[in-house]
Amino acid sequence: MSASDPALDRPASGRPAPDRPDADAGSVSRAARLADRAVAWYQVRVSPRTRTSCAHRVAHGGESCSQAVRRTLRSSGLLGSAVPTLARFAACYRAVRLLTPHQRVRGVCCCGGIPIPFGFGRR
Repeated sequence: MSASDPALDRPASGRPAPDRPDADAGSVSRAARLADRAVAWYQVRVSPRTRTSCAHRVAHGGESCSQAVRRTLRSSGLLGSAVPTLARFAACYRAVRLLTPHQRVRGVCCCGGIPIPFGFGRR
């Protein structure tokens, strides 16, 4: 194998490395790539400034919601990732309720740079 062999960029599973932005660039639509870039921008520019962590990752371990959305965008495209993304956000909502059962939680969730205000919990 040469240094430019694409197999070197793949983990043992044979799938492209998830941290490589253009890993699946040829297999998904331009819209999916743009959405992936928007989530990547959120991860770099917005998320570090919120000083919070993904509730799903805190409660269950594994990847954050934004990492999961990027993985799904790369593997299923924009339309194919819609339902899994909504399911993941619902699971994250349940994780927040699990972690903060007696508190009122308010904030903003940014999905691809779109701020979505939320509030739940006891009043």
